[in-house]
Amino acid sequence: MTGLLTALQFLTAIPISAKHSEDKDMARSIVYFPIVGLSIGLIAALCAKTMMALDINEFAINGLLVVILIIITGGLHLDGLADTFDALVSGKTRDEMLNIMRDPHIGTMGVLALASTLLLKFSFLFCVEAQAKGAVLVLMCVLSRWSMVAAMAAFPYARKEGKARLFFEGTDRIKLILATLFTVAIAAAIFGMRGIVIFAAVAIAAYIFGRIVSRKIGGMTGDTLGAMSELTEIVALFGICALKGVLP
Repeated sequence: MTGLLTALQFLTAIPISAKHSEDKDMARSIVYFPIVGLSIGLIAALCAKTMMALDINEFAINGLLVVILIIITGGLHLDGLADTFDALVSGKTRDEMLNIMRDPHIGTMGVLALASTLLLKFSFLFCVEAQAKGAVLVLMCVLSRWSMVAAMAAFPYARKEGKARLFFEGTDRIKLILATLFTVAIAAAIFGMRGIVIFAAVAIAAYIFGRIVSRKIGGMTGDTLGAMSELTEIVALFGICALKGVLP
């Protein structure tokens, strides 16, 4: 249970106290990342259902859902997205890019990445039918958190020290397999074959992004994991919209 609480504390802004977690608890929490994604998705889905029951305009619902997701995560992943793009597009050396990620100030590329991400989320959510919106929110949140587990299993930690180091060191094949089985089961249960195809698309996108980042800075960091979570949510949403009517 401590592992789940640690995962919730690390991935959300939900006020949960797991301050006395040991290193082994942080390592165990990795397998719970998709479950945390499921929890986030269910909260967002419940909010969507409530707003639809109140007959709120669909345009407003989609905007509110984007904001709700930011509130649940505390904007943590968006912060990582901005830092990552500021660094990767800077043209600096590896060490300089790692320092840019720790700079509390945001640059032009970070702002553009944030604006583009929020706009794409809103646009793709607007393309989803009202009755499917809850399921879509659950799927995208589960897949994006699974992508973080896959990245920690596939790529090294780029820094010598940092808060995310213990998560990378605690990731192993068993945890990845368990997280993957849970994620695939959720994807298939929600969208059948289309869910499996979207899972594959997210896996490919996560690997490509991880390779690009690793070539530039020698691995992944907490910021790049946050960026991956945001980007894979967009990939999942795009896949849902693109495959609408193509697969059952």
